[in-house]
Amino acid sequence: MPINHIPADSRGHADHGWLDSYHSFSFANYYNPDRMNFGLLRVLNDDTVAAGMGFGAHPHSNMEIISIPLEGDLQHKDSMGNTTVIREGDIQVMSAGTGVTHSEYNHSKEAPVKFLQIWIVPNEANVQPRYDQIPLSSSARPNQLSQVLSPRPEDEGVWIHQNAWMHLGKFDQETQLTHEVRVPGNGLYAFLLEGKASINDNKMEQRDALAITDEQELSLHMKSGSRLLLIEVPMSN
Repeated sequence: MPINHIPADSRGHADHGWLDSYHSFSFANYYNPDRMNFGLLRVLNDDTVAAGMGFGAHPHSNMEIISIPLEGDLQHKDSMGNTTVIREGDIQVMSAGTGVTHSEYNHSKEAPVKFLQIWIVPNEANVQPRYDQIPLSSSARPNQLSQVLSPRPEDEGVWIHQNAWMHLGKFDQETQLTHEVRVPGNGLYAFLLEGKASINDNKMEQRDALAITDEQELSLHMKSGSRLLLIEVPMSN
C-alpha cells in the first residue's frame, strides 16, 4: 500500500508516571510485529517527561539518534564530554557509532518537557561517536517546509550517516504546497504534530502519521495552526 494512515490513538503507549510516552514503532514493552520500523526509521517516540525527571545514563551503539524538544528544555550529558541544554526550537543529533553513554533529563524543576526521540539506522557501522546541536530558528520559514536534517554536513540542518532527510513546517495560515522525494525508492513518514492536514488526499488529525512509499511527489494541504514533520529514509540499507 503506497500510503498507510496511522491514527494517533493506535500507537503504543506507556505511562510510567514520570514519563508518558507514545511509540510509533515497537519499543521497550510495546511490541507490534506489524510496526517494527518504517524502512530505516526505527524509533519515533513522542515523550513527555515530568519536571526534574529523566533518563539515567544508558548506552547506545550504531544508531543515529535525533532529539527535538517541542515544549520545554532537555538536559543532555554524554560520555564524549558534552553537557548541554537542548531547548525548544533546537535539534540535536548523536551518532552513537562504536558506543556512547548518555543521559537526558527535564531541565525544568517546575514544568514538563515534551520532545521527539527519533532513531535512524546508519549506513555505516562503528563510526566515531559525534554530537551536534543547532537552533532551528535561523532556517525556519513560515508556512513552508524547512530542511532540518540531511546526509551532508554542508547542507542546511544537522547531518547523519544515512541518506535521510527531515523537514519541519509550521503553518499559521491555510497553505498548499508540494514536496518531492529526494531519492527515488525512499519512503516518507509524515507525522502531524499539530492541527489538521491532507497529504495526497489523505486526511490527518493531530499526531496522526502517514507511511508513504512509491510516491515521488506529495501534494500537501495544511490547515491554519498545523505543524508537520516529514522524515525521508531508505527502505533498506
